[in-house]
Amino acid sequence: MPDAAFRQLGGGSVAYLRRVSSDDVIAAHPGYLDLRPGMKLWALHSADGQPIMLTDSREAAIANAAEADLTPMMVH
Repeated sequence: MPDAAFRQLGGGSVAYLRRVSSDDVIAAHPGYLDLRPGMKLWALHSADGQPIMLTDSREAAIANAAEADLTPMMVH
């Protein structure tokens, strides 16, 4: 699906919450974040895949989505 189509999904009101490994984040963004290997984190992304936040707490990610008037959806 093209990025433009993803941006229209949810009308800007949906964010995607996904469990990620710090190893995957480090591999995708080398040198960008100072993370310990082996951590289990939560990533919150907009519908078009833009990262919104990265945290070690699911509750913090959900709270951040709510503060931004976004409905969090789980992605597996």
